[in-house]
Amino acid sequence: MKRKIKLFFEQHPGLSIKPRELAKKLNMLAEYEYSALKQILYELFEEGFLVREGKRYLLNRTTVSQIRGRLEIVPDGFGFVVCENAKYGDIFISSKNLGGAKDGDIVEIILFKKQKRNRKNFEGQVVEIIKKNPESQTVAKVKKKGGAIPPARHMNREEEIEFIANEFNIPYIFPEKVIREAEEIPQKISVKEIRGRTDYRDKNVFTIDPDDAKDFDDALSIEKLENGNFSVGIHIADVTHYVKEKGAVDSEAGKRGNSVYLVGGVIPMIPERLSNSICSLVPNEARLTYSVIVELTPRGKIAGYKIEKTVIESKRRFTYEEAQQIIETGKGDFAEDVLRLHKTALILKKKRLKEGSINFFTPEVKFELDENYKPVNIVKKIQKESNNLVEEFMLLANQIVARHIGFSRKRDEIKTFLYRVHDYPDEEKLKEFVRFVKSLGYNLSVSEAKQPNGLNKLMESAKGTEEEVVVNDLAIRCMAKAIYTTDNIGHFGLGFDYYTHFTSPIRRYSDLLVHRYLYHYLTKETKINKSKKDLEKICEHISATERTAAEAERRSVKYKQIEFLRDHLGTEYHAIITGVTRFGLFVEIADYLAEGLVHVRDLEGDFYVYDEEKYSLIGRRNKKVFRLGDKVIVQLVRVDYDKSEIDFIIVEE
Repeated sequence: MKRKIKLFFEQHPGLSIKPRELAKKLNMLAEYEYSALKQILYELFEEGFLVREGKRYLLNRTTVSQIRGRLEIVPDGFGFVVCENAKYGDIFISSKNLGGAKDGDIVEIILFKKQKRNRKNFEGQVVEIIKKNPESQTVAKVKKKGGAIPPARHMNREEEIEFIANEFNIPYIFPEKVIREAEEIPQKISVKEIRGRTDYRDKNVFTIDPDDAKDFDDALSIEKLENGNFSVGIHIADVTHYVKEKGAVDSEAGKRGNSVYLVGGVIPMIPERLSNSICSLVPNEARLTYSVIVELTPRGKIAGYKIEKTVIESKRRFTYEEAQQIIETGKGDFAEDVLRLHKTALILKKKRLKEGSINFFTPEVKFELDENYKPVNIVKKIQKESNNLVEEFMLLANQIVARHIGFSRKRDEIKTFLYRVHDYPDEEKLKEFVRFVKSLGYNLSVSEAKQPNGLNKLMESAKGTEEEVVVNDLAIRCMAKAIYTTDNIGHFGLGFDYYTHFTSPIRRYSDLLVHRYLYHYLTKETKINKSKKDLEKICEHISATERTAAEAERRSVKYKQIEFLRDHLGTEYHAIITGVTRFGLFVEIADYLAEGLVHVRDLEGDFYVYDEEKYSLIGRRNKKVFRLGDKVIVQLVRVDYDKSEIDFIIVEE
């Protein structure tokens, strides 16, 4: 999006335009797109690429360009460009503005129009790498028959994380002051702090997470009450106790917005001393938590709840697989509690779907890596009942917290708060989706598609069919994107009137903020130094960082899929057609969820014509049809790491 916006201004150098007008011209009118566009415009203004005239932006034609020089990067991650023109001296380049350039590269930069008063050096941003330093190269192309098979040397984990971080402009090295502040935080919990909290250390509290998890945000407990109801404890790491507002760690966490989970590694939001140790709900250690304690009837109705600061000591760290084994066999540590939670989660899910949640699914893959970080296998993640167990209680806690603060019958009592919202689907995309499913023989109207129950009915009808994955994927694509905002409009996908993010403060800044606001409103012991306008700006920023993280995570998966598949050229796979265009077919390998392209020029035996109405490529002579959702057998013929591309050909059965 940033490249597209910059190109627009470069092509219209004299145009002064408002954000909303630009969004119309670039067809970025969805709420999430418009929020990102406004954030990018502000960034380009800060970088000096644009200037502002009131609410309008235009190209900064006084920006100095065509400055070239040699980049020198220091150990802290930032660098200086040494240029021939003594007028500018050594130009400072922050780590986020390196643009993927390495030490010793010859680069072209722009200077920021707004220079910081307290900095002696000019500051700029790398816009192009003119000549790479051969000694710093970690990736190279090797040409052979069948296509490009880069890289010549496999990147290790640290190199690939750095590579992706630079590609998406994600900060991955913590500044020294952030590390220093984190190191000064005491590990030991004071007796005074424990006395001021509800003590759950003698309760059966445990965590359930993936087997490769390093940070544990949440834990659960359950007790049967004398009245036959159940008391469920949803215990969340109390990160705000350690990360103070306006501190160095808080500032960096706000800048990052969230952790980024890449294949085999993570770019954490807060330093690992906090995320993996002090705040993480590890077994057999006292930990400070913020808990939602819910009283539920046997039918899943909320009979009451309380939100309080607590201290816990996890008695067991379960993986999803271990919890699933207990669900299936009825045996194991804390089996009675696990089975009670499982039964309650099933009731909550059934109730949630009945009340309007959409039952989408998002298939994911897991990589088996060797000691050199090379993928040796790719397996599809199977969502089992243990995954659903945790999810239902997190949804419940998030909903309770949002409603507790947000619900008011009087307008003047509405409090400033951060919500996770999901708007209604885009009308045009929905019409297109309905047209597609009708072409497959499903009976669905636009009005039905606007209702969660109508979409759930469709999903159930498509279950087990060839087109199930495509129907699910296209339904998700026509949905609006969930975002953070201070204006609550509810969550369409979940069917909730009130929803927020409270349950993952180690990895999401939104949740950390929710903890602060919640504690402020419940106790009045703390001050919130942000106006609604300030909080909305933060919401726009963290919505944007969330999208960037999702893109980076997808790219990480794609890179590893390519790295795995490049050793399997010529192999045939079962695949499904996930997209149809004039230039070819997008297909996804069923086993690895790796998507690639079958070029129309490689469809042999006929000339194929694109039929937009039927979502198909149709042979002009033999009338053979390749349709969206069809299953096909393909052969892998080319992979390109640099371009993140995979090419196949159709294999005739």
